[in-house]
Amino acid sequence: MDFYSTNSLSWEQLEYGTEEILNLHYGLIHVGLPTMVDLSKDKLPNIKYGNNPKNYELCKEGDIAFADASEDTNEVAKTIEFCNLDGKDVICGLHTIHGRDNKDITGVGFKGYAFSSTAFHNQIRCIAQGTKIYSISTKNFSECYIGIPSKDEQAKIASLLGLIDERIATQNKIIDRLESLIRGINQYAFTSKGVNYKLEELCEIRSGYSGNQLTSKNGLKVSRIETISGHKVNMERVGYVAPFESSGNYRLQIGDILFSNINSVEYIGNTAFIDKDYNLYHGMNLLRLTPNKKVVMPFYLYLLLNTNRMLNHFKTVCNKAVSQASINQTELGKTVIRIPDLKAQKQICELFQALYAKLESESYAISLLQNQKQHLLRQMFI
Repeated sequence: MDFYSTNSLSWEQLEYGTEEILNLHYGLIHVGLPTMVDLSKDKLPNIKYGNNPKNYELCKEGDIAFADASEDTNEVAKTIEFCNLDGKDVICGLHTIHGRDNKDITGVGFKGYAFSSTAFHNQIRCIAQGTKIYSISTKNFSECYIGIPSKDEQAKIASLLGLIDERIATQNKIIDRLESLIRGINQYAFTSKGVNYKLEELCEIRSGYSGNQLTSKNGLKVSRIETISGHKVNMERVGYVAPFESSGNYRLQIGDILFSNINSVEYIGNTAFIDKDYNLYHGMNLLRLTPNKKVVMPFYLYLLLNTNRMLNHFKTVCNKAVSQASINQTELGKTVIRIPDLKAQKQICELFQALYAKLESESYAISLLQNQKQHLLRQMFI
């Protein structure tokens, strides 16, 4: 590989949608671009007028760009390959290393995967320098080796991994559209028909156990603010307390709803539905909502609390401080909610349960594809 100088243009010197030269910023290597960059569909920012560097090397198809720094050793030397420039002028920018195979040893489409392989990144982890920020330079590459098969074999490897990447991209679109459908239905499924109730009339609202948490992972598992992750219970982010006499009163039951009443304004009103027995106890800084099943189905109430209308309401009524916001139990209990009959609730719950089951199935499918790709990246390169 031969290496070329890169520029140091910041995001403030870049913009999208002009006719100026395109510039690859290292942030897009970490997040935003696939391993194989096709500029007929992938987007890069343009350099703002008047900011063009004096000296630069235009990228060619088959050129490689590495991210030269990251807080994560797995992300140092993360790689993209320009497989189709679509006739556009592109240069490499801040915190990138621009490489080219001038000896024509490799075919287009192979290098991006070869430099994403486990064999290559195991070497990078050994030579990356730094404490909080890890970095590499072109000098480091003289210490790295990777096996290069015949061009015929390279083409087969690139084709196989490229097809898997295309399938992953398609699966991501399926998931994005399904999530969009769920969000859309969520806003329109909850009609104005029904009877008005205060939230305190629909459920019991309780605060959690406030005992001291243990530093070791022993004792009873208790919920914390960070236990709510993506509207689900994240058992990797729980706390621990010593057993106490009234612990049975705090054990979370199926159908309970955890409500974030102390958080940043952005996350105030964040919820998680207890869909199974997690052997988890209700800790502090989250409220526990236990619905009255004679009036409202627990899952229906959970869905309703996650509509834009309700979330905006919580952001409006919360008490805002410098670093966080809060809603007390009394204020939350006064929230007025319109509830239809149980038959209508059941129909809506069944619809969303089917949609969530479909989403879980599609998410599992993409995890299998990603695992397959990682397996091949471990096994196909030496």
